[in-house]
Formats: sequence, structure tokens, C-alpha cells
Amino acid sequence: MNRTELRLLLENVKDGSVNINEAILALKKAPYADLEYAKVDLHRGLRQGTPEVIYGAGKTKEHILGICKTMLENGQKQILVTRIDEEVGDYLSSKLDITYHKIAKVGIVGDIPQPNGIGKVVIATGGTSDMPVAEEAALTAELLGNEVVRLYDVGVAGLHRLLSHMDEIMSARVIVAIAGMEGALPSVIGGLADCPVIGVPTSVGYGTSLGGVTALLSMLNSCSSGVSVVNIDNGFGAAYLANMINHD
Repeated sequence: MNRTELRLLLENVKDGSVNINEAILALKKAPYADLEYAKVDLHRGLRQGTPEVIYGAGKTKEHILGICKTMLENGQKQILVTRIDEEVGDYLSSKLDITYHKIAKVGIVGDIPQPNGIGKVVIATGGTSDMPVAEEAALTAELLGNEVVRLYDVGVAGLHRLLSHMDEIMSARVIVAIAGMEGALPSVIGGLADCPVIGVPTSVGYGTSLGGVTALLSMLNSCSSGVSVVNIDNGFGAAYLANMINHD
């Protein structure tokens, strides 16, 4: 929708020929920006509540820059770019006001907003090796307006580490439990918490972990109620779902 069409729509709302619900529907159907190499969804925030996020893997640094500039030119205040390496992060930093987070492989344009969710989102990991996925989840959740509590390296190999954080577990609105190896952490947390638990299997582990498949199947077969599961290493997807729960 261009400015002329938007102005006409607003004038029609003003004179009563279009009601508010019809205008909202029209805005939700507004078009994207066609960059030839990408079609940037400029109205996803209006349609779904959260603006488009750039998945950086497989994109050239020039294309990522072009998408970012298009978003900024169309009024987007914060931009999240996931799965980019340090070289791409440095390139974007030379062109934009972007902060690159090395562990998470995430770039963020704009400031982290003040939390406005219902409660706290706890991000827990089985081990330190799960931190890249956890930080992707934590930064995503923070950018979406959530207060995040990080509980790292609290896996079942030393259960006392997890049990020492019962206050954080019991006061959470939603918990993202991230683990590789046998993927037991979400089941354990699910048996302790009274809130939804989102399991994230990671590709961390030895041979028969099968790149995270073992953890994935373990989490899918959890005997704890209230445990859902996202794809292997999908910290972003888990945080997005946690955000929806925390803003319901």
C-alpha cells in the first residue's frame, strides 16, 4: 500500500464510508517491498504482532544490508538478523548501527525495548555447549519485549544445579529448555514447573546423538505434561513461541 492509497483509506475511515475493521483488514493485506532478490514483508508486524526477522544463513551480506535498509526506510525500529558469522556482522556494522552478538551469531538493529510481557521467560541449558542456541533464544525474546532469566549449565548430569534454581523455575511464565546429548532437560523441568515448557534439542553430542535427532525424539516422547518441542537448534523459534505465550 503506497502513501496515496493509505491516505485515501484513512479519509474513508474519517468520513464513515469504511469502518475501522475494514480498514484494519485492508492494512493487513498491504503489499511487500520487492527487491528482486527478496520480497520484504513490511506489514508482518501489523498482521502477526511481530515484524519480519531476517534469517541470514544463505544470504549474501549485500542482500542482508539491502533488506535491513528497506525495513528502516519503512519505519521498522528494531531488526533482528539471525545466523550470521562474524565477517557478515562486521560488514553490517560498517554500514548500519547494528550490534553483533558473536556467541548467538545474531545482529540487532535498534535498542532492546523495556519488557512488557506478563512475566519472565526462563532460558535454561543442559550444558555450556548449548549457549549459542540459548543466546539466540534469549536475545530474540528480549528484543520482542520479554524479561529473560538465563539458567545455563543446569543439566541432568548434575541435577542439584537445576534444583538450586527452583524459585526462578516456579516463578516463570514460560521456560525454554535447551539440551543436546539425550535431551532430558525439558522433561525434568516439565515435572517441576507449573508453566509451559518449550524444548529445544541441540546438535551437541557424540556419535549416536545423530546431530540432535536423539535429543529431538527424546523431547517428543517426554512424559511430562505441558512440554512442546521445536526443531533442532531453533532457539529463535522457541523464543518466538515463548513471546506469544508471555504476551497472551
